[in-house]
Amino acid sequence: MHHKGDLMIGGIFSMTSTRKLVDTLKTCMFARTMIFTVEEINRDNTLLPGVSLGYRLYNGCGSENLIRAAIEAVNGEDSRGCSSKIQAVLGHSFFFLFLFSLKVSHLSTCACLSDKRQYPTFFRTVPSDRFQITGLVQLMKYFDWRWVGIIYSTGLYSEEGTTEFVKDAGKEGICVEYSLLYSKSNEKRFDTVIATLRKSSAKVVLLFMSFYYVKIFLAKMETYNITGKQWVGTESWITQAHLASVDTKHILQGAMGFALPQASIPGLGDFLLSLKPSDEPQSDVVKAFWEKFFDCSFSPSNTSTMCTGTEDLRTVSNDYTDVEFFRAENNVYKAVYLLAYALHALLQCQNDSNPTTGKPCVSKDEVQPKLVLEHIKYVNFTTVNGAKVSFDENGDSIAQYDLVNWQMTDNGSVEIVNIGQYDTSFPDGEKFKLKKDTKIVWGGNNNEVPRSVCREPCPPGTRKAINKNKPVCCFDCFECPEGTISNQTNCLICPPEFWPNEKRDRCLPKPTEYLSYKEIMGALLTGFGLVGVFLSLLISVIFLTHKETPIVRANNSELSFLLLLSLKLCFLCSLTFIGQPTEWSCMLRHTAFGITFVLCISCVLGKTIVVLMAFKATLPGRNVMKWFGPAQQRLSVLTFTLIQVVICILWLTINPPFPFKNMNHYKEKIILECALGSPVGFWAVLGYIGLLAVLCFILAFLARKLPDSFNEAKLITFSMLIFCAVWITFIPAYVSSPGKFTVAVEIFAILASSFGLLVCIFVPKCYIIIFRPEQNSKKHLMGKIPPRTL
Repeated sequence: MHHKGDLMIGGIFSMTSTRKLVDTLKTCMFARTMIFTVEEINRDNTLLPGVSLGYRLYNGCGSENLIRAAIEAVNGEDSRGCSSKIQAVLGHSFFFLFLFSLKVSHLSTCACLSDKRQYPTFFRTVPSDRFQITGLVQLMKYFDWRWVGIIYSTGLYSEEGTTEFVKDAGKEGICVEYSLLYSKSNEKRFDTVIATLRKSSAKVVLLFMSFYYVKIFLAKMETYNITGKQWVGTESWITQAHLASVDTKHILQGAMGFALPQASIPGLGDFLLSLKPSDEPQSDVVKAFWEKFFDCSFSPSNTSTMCTGTEDLRTVSNDYTDVEFFRAENNVYKAVYLLAYALHALLQCQNDSNPTTGKPCVSKDEVQPKLVLEHIKYVNFTTVNGAKVSFDENGDSIAQYDLVNWQMTDNGSVEIVNIGQYDTSFPDGEKFKLKKDTKIVWGGNNNEVPRSVCREPCPPGTRKAINKNKPVCCFDCFECPEGTISNQTNCLICPPEFWPNEKRDRCLPKPTEYLSYKEIMGALLTGFGLVGVFLSLLISVIFLTHKETPIVRANNSELSFLLLLSLKLCFLCSLTFIGQPTEWSCMLRHTAFGITFVLCISCVLGKTIVVLMAFKATLPGRNVMKWFGPAQQRLSVLTFTLIQVVICILWLTINPPFPFKNMNHYKEKIILECALGSPVGFWAVLGYIGLLAVLCFILAFLARKLPDSFNEAKLITFSMLIFCAVWITFIPAYVSSPGKFTVAVEIFAILASSFGLLVCIFVPKCYIIIFRPEQNSKKHLMGKIPPRTL
């Protein structure tokens, strides 16, 4: 069939009455779509103005027809004597690639055709299988189907596609449990497929076959109760609704896959339905399906009525009359427009050159296929129905697919629902999209997305380890070490100031620990410190009230009041050790402790020396008190204290204490403490206190047997004994105590030694003042003194 025009394009379609009806109908629709598109272009005054486009249709069934078509196209004359050279050929047969100089295909999807070294003159408006495979891998990845099975048939389409899918899936971490070849003539292979499907743990099965093989495969599968699988199909069969039946419902319910996108082509539906046998009087194909549609015959028959040829196709329902939307037909539509736009670019001139390629323009009589080829590479247009057409360096057009879902009813009918899209013109990460609020029916009677994994992700706190004897998806899980979290692949060490949560999937800030006023230990130590301050004040009041009594005046009352003041400061300095350490509190706590305790011990040491001097002064010929009177006592206290002040100043100047986050003692928490800065400074302060305490203890011990009735040296000896015992035990306890207990030990030592001094030195005197006032006399205090020797 042909239509004469200034420029001719050829169409090769396999049309014969001996083919299956469904195939014949589809081919007929392709041929009629080409005719419709040519006529539409000829009506367009803006595209190819002044030039008419003609067409010539060839029967692609059999190599003889193809060779004859090629000869006619090259010679520019057909068997009917119609002369006009074919500029390009539209077809789907693989064989036609080798016979024509410029080929455009609407159905050839083999990825091999993208090789421009072998097929430099081939273009297509149907996406390459390469894009479909990429889309299938992205589909598996999107639904997290990491463990899949594949059943494929013989033939280049299935075998090459399966190989590429396995390769691409592996790159995305998707494993193939099995890849089985189905052969319609080999029953053992089919039995192997059935056995594998039954024992397989993969819930998702990719059926990579042509429509022909799928139909045979499903017919055999009907008798087997294979359920619980999510079937995924390819564009070759996923939109073939007549595969659905009551017997295949348990297999195809919920099946999904990529299909050529639906498109609406205005006017094409009416054009296809207006076909009459009289339009193609020589076509046996038209007569054959007309008889099938209307159950009539063009030849006299006793079994059927005579066909009139005027029957209306709108009264029957089949694949041919389903013209609401088009899929493969749209590729034919785009292919014809592609050639028209290439011819238009070639013939349009501006200053004797083509504005697109910069090459000289030609007239319609000078058009050659090789010139058309040069312009096809640069074509970029949008058809009337909104389809965009352009080509990459491999001659492949923009790949667009609809993701469809089979939703079957109880009677075996099916609605193929569009649930998503895959479009390579979108940026990475946006190529695959699901439609929102669209109902999806899942295979295997699942109400939610089926899980298809060899092994579930490793639980929190464990890491994934590849087993060399298994696929990468069938990994093992091992527990992560303490202090690490897992991202299901590796164990990650938390930063120093963080620690894993209970699930060990996140690092949380470590809790901080320090001796706080709010906790029981801190509150108790604070209470004891305040009690010490209160007792010191109380004793000070008692002493101040009875300052003129002998027991207060004895042994220098000024030193007693100074000692009470220093004890108050000792009790108060213990409070600086409680609370969150800061830069100032760290420097204050140790220096305040060192200076106040030296002041305290200096006073006690002064009182001890006074006792000794007082005894010596009672001996005949001795007048030593003039050498250690009140002025000397004050000077000694000041001198001893100033030495400690100098040590503290040097410590703070050279390397002072500072706040420190101790993360070594406990792994799961941070100890906020005051680092010593200079350990030498700390031990120098402590050592100086110890030196004065030992000296005081020795002098008090020597004066313990002096003959006074109230010998204060005994009290000082006992208080110093407690003081030294506390601080000697403090050293090992301080070194070995963990965290905040280190601070608690130091506070306890301060409070214990301070209470020891307060109780041992002042409580006995208060007892006499309050409860034994008769003993508060000079006579009683002096007691029995031995006679002086002359």
